[in-house]
Amino acid sequence: MSPATPAPETGGAALELLVHGVGGATPQSMLDDPRTVRVTGDATAAVYRRTEDLDAEKHPERYAAGPVPEAYCWSNLTSGDGTRALWLLLLPFMVANLAHWMRPPAQGMPGLVRLYGVLVRLVALTLTVLLTAAACEVALDLTAWQCAGAAACSDAYSWLGFLAADRGGWWSTPGRRLALAALVPTALVGLLWYLSNRTWSAYEAQRPPTGHDAPAPETAPAGPAPAGPALAGPAPAGLADDRTAPTPHGLIPTQGGPGSAPDAAGATPAAPAPHPVVLRPALGRPGFWYGRRLVARLRGAHTAAGFLTVAAALTTATSRHDTGARAALGLALQAVLAGLGAVVLWVVCRRGRSERRVDLRVERALVSGLPAAALGVLVLTALHAGWSRPGWVSTGTLPGDAAFGALTLAQGALVVALGVVALLLQRPRRDPRTALRGLGGPAVAMLACALAGVMSGGVAQRVADWLDGPGAGHGPRIGPPVLLSWQASVIPVLLLMLLAPAALLAVRTVLDARRLRPAVEADYDAEDEPDPVRTGQIAAGRARAGLTDSAPVLVGVVSGATLLLGAASVAGAWASGNVPGRAFDGAHPAIASAASAAQALGSWMIGFGFLLFVTWGRRAYKDASARRTIGILWDVGTFWPRAAHPFAPPCYAERAVPDLTWRMSSWTRRTGGRLVISGHSQGSVLAAAAVWQLPPATRGRVALLTYGSPLERLYGRWFPAYFGPEALRALHRTVHCWSNLHRATDPIGGPVRVPAEADRPAVDAEVLLDPVAYGRTREHPLPEPILGHSDYQADPEFARRRSALLDRLPSAVPRRRDPDGPGLQGSSGRSSG
Repeated sequence: MSPATPAPETGGAALELLVHGVGGATPQSMLDDPRTVRVTGDATAAVYRRTEDLDAEKHPERYAAGPVPEAYCWSNLTSGDGTRALWLLLLPFMVANLAHWMRPPAQGMPGLVRLYGVLVRLVALTLTVLLTAAACEVALDLTAWQCAGAAACSDAYSWLGFLAADRGGWWSTPGRRLALAALVPTALVGLLWYLSNRTWSAYEAQRPPTGHDAPAPETAPAGPAPAGPALAGPAPAGLADDRTAPTPHGLIPTQGGPGSAPDAAGATPAAPAPHPVVLRPALGRPGFWYGRRLVARLRGAHTAAGFLTVAAALTTATSRHDTGARAALGLALQAVLAGLGAVVLWVVCRRGRSERRVDLRVERALVSGLPAAALGVLVLTALHAGWSRPGWVSTGTLPGDAAFGALTLAQGALVVALGVVALLLQRPRRDPRTALRGLGGPAVAMLACALAGVMSGGVAQRVADWLDGPGAGHGPRIGPPVLLSWQASVIPVLLLMLLAPAALLAVRTVLDARRLRPAVEADYDAEDEPDPVRTGQIAAGRARAGLTDSAPVLVGVVSGATLLLGAASVAGAWASGNVPGRAFDGAHPAIASAASAAQALGSWMIGFGFLLFVTWGRRAYKDASARRTIGILWDVGTFWPRAAHPFAPPCYAERAVPDLTWRMSSWTRRTGGRLVISGHSQGSVLAAAAVWQLPPATRGRVALLTYGSPLERLYGRWFPAYFGPEALRALHRTVHCWSNLHRATDPIGGPVRVPAEADRPAVDAEVLLDPVAYGRTREHPLPEPILGHSDYQADPEFARRRSALLDRLPSAVPRRRDPDGPGLQGSSGRSSG
């Protein structure tokens, strides 16, 4: 978009690197020109220029009045393919992965940091086991055991005829039916392994830039360090590797170089120190955006856990009917299963991320050997289950209640332990802005477990209702484990509990809109001729935008209620041994009716929720607008590397951040010019992460312009160890200059709350008026819309802030002219940088 005010005319060559936000954008809209050319990158993510700017470096005289605009488009990393909308089914895994990054900042507590990571990885492991157990429930219990074992059900579905117990076929024995049905959950685990391996090849396998553009070493130089509160005392080693000691709030001292930023106190280091110490957060480590080793190790462990879950379901069903040699073989298989399960737990608990360097190692024995061994044991277990057992008939249900109950209790215990660790980590330094006082990670982990329970229970409930439909006759009822019915029954109760906070938020929004009316009229100086309708629209927009800050309260209420209701459902199922509708048969009629209604309504709602996920995914495959909407979910949720669950959707930042880092480094090295990286919304988070990855000499030539940014409002509150106040202040000190634009009507972006320090002004600009005009004026003859989170570049303040940042950057450093010409153009017409 063309600037509204003239750009600075001094300082030499300058580049503006634009990074779009959630939902994606086209290079034509970002550059405000229909004629654009890709100068570097591929169809997944690339940098574009206007056609007329393609040879800008060869003709610097043309751009003395403004920077050369470039657009980095990364939307295809998250929402370019319609099939990616089906990743909604992996939502619990993604939410569990987010819990890993939500831990409070830590200082001097490496044991607690390591324990936090271990607990989150164990929660993630239970989700894989739960998903596989749900597939076993559908295929083994409901279909092969209950329906195929009942003549009325198998006769109603002709495709089950060869499994029917009353027809005496080869597959009609219970063990062989179960062994054949085990192919379904086994195939599901294999599919998850394939998807994780495929996305690993496209994301985690992409090595970040190395060489002279790589970040500086992480060891502090010898001699006294500059004074400053963040550097007081000895500086420990890494933070994100669970085996290492954490530094203050994820910041580690590193060696600087020419152009290094001031130290923690905002002052320039003393002259005798040849290499000033600067602060680098965890996101600036060389290996932070290269998670190949951890993802490969966790992928092997989770794949093995899935296969072992299927094998355990088979051995549990057959063990009660084994005698003699079969019993001995069954015990041996169970012992092997237990041993491999212990190995899986050891692999998951052993270590977390290693980020201090680009780790290229891969433990082949764990990545390939462990899943292969688990699959081999599963094959042996299936062969053992197919062994003929005279007199064995399938009646009732498989013993699934115990398995689902144990999983539910294990998840609850892990979440409680995670909450205790989070409180211990949060205690030394309490920041009132941190979401849920540091309990955001445990709360989100609880939501991941609840989502997984709803999805797995929904599938089982819908399949049971389908098999037990009108065509199934009047035989034994086909039903899932009792616990799943109890868990479904608490969903209406949970929704009723949420009505109160939802109503309070609605009332508060209305009151806030009324309270903000005088402020709106004062901001626009509309006291003489105020328009009540216009004032109400603007005030309501500001009030609705403030609802974002209430998200922690809702998440806390939902998580706490889910934990309590989950425990109550387990207790009810184990105490009564029956579904809620029958467990209260002897109670007061009102209680019995309420229990029956809750069971029926919950069963419908839990199935409807799963069907809604499937419907959204199917619609997104055909509808581009729906695909973009669902893609926004992944833009926000998949920023973080897969540190807890390897089957979560892949981290697009492992491609985008190195792309941006390399582009900034290569351009400044080639031209010696100034650069403004301009990020909107999620693009501002990518821009900040890329700036943290830059070597100090490059950071000295880079300015950061953020607008509509969730850096503090979302990431700072929910991920305080990586985007907390200390981390953002350190970014302010290390980048040459930084400015942030925000609006009161923006529900996503907000201030970054970094104050002025020494010779550095505050990062936040004055709140932009939205709309830019209250009523009709000579400059705005038609009513201006309330933009909220979009079109920041249309505001005149955007061009003024960009000009001010360029003026503050040092002048361009002359470079020796290349014999082939100074530009970025190679012989192929594409960027060589």
